[in-house]
Amino acid sequence: MSTQTFLLPDVGEGLTEAEIVQWRVGPGDAVAVNDVIVEIETAKSLVELPSPFAGTVGDVLVAEGVTVDVGTPIITIAGEEAGTPSDGPAAAPGDVTVGRSAHGEPESEPAGAVLVGYGTGGQVASRRRKAAQRQVRASIGVVAKPPIRKLARDLDVDLADVTPSGAAGEITRDDVMAQASQASVFRNIETPEWSDVREETIPVPPVAVDERTETIPVKGVRKATATAMVGSAYSAPHVTVWTDVDASRTMELVKRLKASPDFADIKVSPLLIMARAVIWAVRRTPMVGAAWADVDGGAEIRVRHYVNLGIAAATPRGLLVPNIKDAQNLSMRELAKALEKLTVTAREGKTTPAEQQGGTITITNIGVFGMDAGTPIINPGEAGIVALGTIKQKPWVVDGEVRPRWVTTVAGSFDHRVVDGDGMSRFIADVASILEEPALLLD
Repeated sequence: MSTQTFLLPDVGEGLTEAEIVQWRVGPGDAVAVNDVIVEIETAKSLVELPSPFAGTVGDVLVAEGVTVDVGTPIITIAGEEAGTPSDGPAAAPGDVTVGRSAHGEPESEPAGAVLVGYGTGGQVASRRRKAAQRQVRASIGVVAKPPIRKLARDLDVDLADVTPSGAAGEITRDDVMAQASQASVFRNIETPEWSDVREETIPVPPVAVDERTETIPVKGVRKATATAMVGSAYSAPHVTVWTDVDASRTMELVKRLKASPDFADIKVSPLLIMARAVIWAVRRTPMVGAAWADVDGGAEIRVRHYVNLGIAAATPRGLLVPNIKDAQNLSMRELAKALEKLTVTAREGKTTPAEQQGGTITITNIGVFGMDAGTPIINPGEAGIVALGTIKQKPWVVDGEVRPRWVTTVAGSFDHRVVDGDGMSRFIADVASILEEPALLLD
């Protein structure tokens, strides 16, 4: 019997830290392989971590509410290791160490996945391979994951000048941001016309903290959202257009769908018709679903001929934008079920990082908050976001007569590097036309 130390793993999205939210076990508890032992919050979502070891819990090394870097020891377990050489072939290069022996030496590496406990079969790598990997890290000098290297390029930070603080000697996101702040490189980000204005930093007066002031730490999902929104606002030139829409026929369709036996077990709302409208409109103007990509020596626009439809969801832990993969292939009923599942999962805090990756265009339903219109910020990695305002009865001119109609406002913000004025205008007009006459979806 040996004592294994479980290191906080990278859950598969290149994240560098996580907060310990809740321990499911304590000292003396018996655990089996794949038993959930702790719930963590990353910058993307809540994640339940399974145990890669079977045995008895020794020490809980990190308290709840504490944020630690990937690779930090968080718990010890006395017992058998997660895997043995007979479990399968040696692990491939690039696997993640999940345990250490009582002497601190790397002991085993699950193969084929970054998040331990899922689908690895307990395969192990040799100490010789691990030693070779350490030699490689020593020879290359700078250890940083691809997202961190991209961040450094975006902020014009030389990684050779950054002091790493990661548990394994790697450079973290905070290291890069600290170096950027010290060098005042933010003012060197290329922004047309108004870059000189941004160089003049306006001092912000300090906010007094007393018994009447509540302090809320910025971390987890909220911290990631803030970073992403600032990055999007200052890298993608936003342009917003909007139009008022007579959505009376949309409201009639929603009413009929709610009464239909085919939708008896599914929540139906105007968001369903809006989602179908956006999918339909993207097909007619593919550039709104494209993405701007910086590449060596220049940039390129990547036009994606599919729709991973993002839905902005307000949750107790902050804003999440999970997306429905290949939404263009779903029927009306399938799309309704996908929207309901997405919303429930987000509110329960069970959205996975993978469900938030790869979006192509996003809808934000600000109407549920009573807002008529807005100028939303584009989700990073996308070129457009559409806002649906509240739908309420207003006077509307129909055939020369003023009548009460269900009216809403559809607004869209776009990356002007990717989408020109005519394209964004056609797209919003197409979305509006579907809301005015959903029968067009039958074409």
